[in-house]
Amino acid sequence: MSHSSTLKMQQDAMHSLYKDNHSWLYSWIRKRLDNQFDAADLAQDTFLRIHSRNDVDKIEEPRAYLAVVAKGLVSHFYRRKSLEESYYEYLEKQPEFVTSSAESQLIILQTLEEIDALLNEMPKNIKSVFLMSQIDGKKYQQIADEVGISLATVKRYMKQAYVQCLMLMESDLFE
Repeated sequence: MSHSSTLKMQQDAMHSLYKDNHSWLYSWIRKRLDNQFDAADLAQDTFLRIHSRNDVDKIEEPRAYLAVVAKGLVSHFYRRKSLEESYYEYLEKQPEFVTSSAESQLIILQTLEEIDALLNEMPKNIKSVFLMSQIDGKKYQQIADEVGISLATVKRYMKQAYVQCLMLMESDLFE
């Protein structure tokens, strides 16, 4: 089969998937969000994500597949919204001269989102220890006492968390 005929099959499959399921998907997402515009955006994002995979013609259960992809996007949407709300609450508490430009705020929000994704990849116990140290400002011995683990384990967890953070930074630098 030629490349152009394969491409045509993919385009036809994507068109059918969209035509047959867009309204259903929009309604499905709309039930999970409080804003019709965000639901419309996430429905489009779902189809874009699927389109980029180039295997649309192999989808056997379209609505189940769409729901799985959309669930991930809805979850990401709420995580990002929560980060944004926390960040803006933080900004409101700062003196006026500390506020930054809209561009700086966007960069900070994107960075927070990357950090959040990184932290969610960590095992729960390592993430918890890392946050206690970095966010709460607790000393390693305080963490060990509070969590009920050895000081050596806290140090090992922190090393693992720092290594993961450094790997993220390196991957961003070389992309």
